[in-house]
Amino acid sequence: MEIKQLVYTSTSANVTFPFTPHLFFVFGNRELLEKSDVIEKLAELYPQALFSGCSTAGEIAAVSVKDNTIIITGIRFDETIVKSSEVTLDDIDFSSIEAGRKLVAQLPKDGLKHVFVVSDGLKVNGTDLVKGMTQGLDPEVTLTGGLAGDGSQFSKTVIVEPNGTITSESVAAIGFYGENLTIGFGSRGGWDSFGLDRLVTRSKENILFEIDGEPALDLYKSFLGDKAKDLPASGLLFPLSMRDNEDRAPVVRTILGINEEEKSLTFAGDIPQGSFVRLMKANNDRLITGAEEAAHAAADGLNSSPEFALLVSCVGRKLVLKQMVEEEVESVSEVLGSPVITGFYSYGELAPFNRNALCELHNQTMTITTFSES
Repeated sequence: MEIKQLVYTSTSANVTFPFTPHLFFVFGNRELLEKSDVIEKLAELYPQALFSGCSTAGEIAAVSVKDNTIIITGIRFDETIVKSSEVTLDDIDFSSIEAGRKLVAQLPKDGLKHVFVVSDGLKVNGTDLVKGMTQGLDPEVTLTGGLAGDGSQFSKTVIVEPNGTITSESVAAIGFYGENLTIGFGSRGGWDSFGLDRLVTRSKENILFEIDGEPALDLYKSFLGDKAKDLPASGLLFPLSMRDNEDRAPVVRTILGINEEEKSLTFAGDIPQGSFVRLMKANNDRLITGAEEAAHAAADGLNSSPEFALLVSCVGRKLVLKQMVEEEVESVSEVLGSPVITGFYSYGELAPFNRNALCELHNQTMTITTFSES
């Protein structure tokens, strides 16, 4: 496996590689992705290469966390084959579960080992996207990915389609094929829940209307106090822990939007009626420890240190950690043995909790996918 990484800014020029990549991972500032022609140039230089990437709430390169850049990582595999699929939300009437089904249906099944997916971060229900994809994947095929970000603006997100086109309201996946490829993954949080369990008394998919019979937005604002005026951005600092049955580990849900008229909250994934939620808050040391735990989970069972690691962390973690944000990336690098690292801060992370679990949508986690060839 050959890997080279470039950090592109508005003044960068040279985007050539010393080898011919099979795959480019591209993560960048949304406005820079839209106005720059750097990806178009790469697609012209390397017409056989596939692309995977999206807009972000911060870019990860090596052990640095950047803003207003485009991180381009080119990979040439020794034996692994990559194939792609994509759907636009218009094609499937904005059905997230159908988007997942169609993505998987486009990928050849023979030899498929892992799928990495990037998605619009504002108009896709991550829970349903994963549900649709897992329905069409064999149980031994692993799935990870993330929802595109747009800083703390929540205005518009874009993805980089497999041919290098920058587009909105779309979802794309890369399938990895080959016996010599080893994949590791891990996802952990580090947030602390507090207060009582509260019952979700009215909801529809990812829209929460009532908690304990009270309007959800009013109750949530009472928790936030002065920070309520900064919603939805301030909601990143106070996510909800949600469990829909006693046997399941709680998952974290972050607010993507509010509706003052309906007094509702919109989340990146489902909040089922009848589930229980608790408010959460952050502790910097616990967040960094959570990133370390994710790295240990990703390294578990690997015969050697990975060559490449793809990190998807949550925008809420970045806002909480502030100047300490690079510490969570550094801790991952140290655990994994310093592989080439890229990634982004997202509006939602897609991964299993561990090797024996199904993929699901998370918020406020550090999610890691590692790659190595033998």
